[in-house]
Amino acid sequence: QVQLVESGGGLVQAGGSLRLSCTPSGKTFSFAVMGWFRQAPGKEHEFLAAINWSGTSTYYADSVKGRFTISRDNGKNTVSLQMNSLKPEDTAIYYCAARLGVSNVNNYRTRNDYNYWGQGTQVTVSS
Repeated sequence: QVQLVESGGGLVQAGGSLRLSCTPSGKTFSFAVMGWFRQAPGKEHEFLAAINWSGTSTYYADSVKGRFTISRDNGKNTVSLQMNSLKPEDTAIYYCAARLGVSNVNNYRTRNDYNYWGQGTQVTVSS
């Protein structure tokens, strides 16, 4: 049973920062691409960023490039999304996702590319 557990969401003022974390369990994630998505009310899932499990390769959507940073922590077995300069339009439910058995982050940018999903964490940015 694979589980992805997100944490770190909350309410922040525009211009502020939040750090989301994702902790996978239940399978070996030593060969996987991990991604972050978000879904705003009435909108489709939006790809934000991806990282290979070794942490050597990352990929970002243009909408968050330069503001968001995806990273992994070997010791804590987590993948994080540091979000800076937040805007009200960043308000959404943020999801961690995993695609096992692959390593090229450039190939996995849609919801259907990922096998496993977390339950989501709410991020609200006030103006």
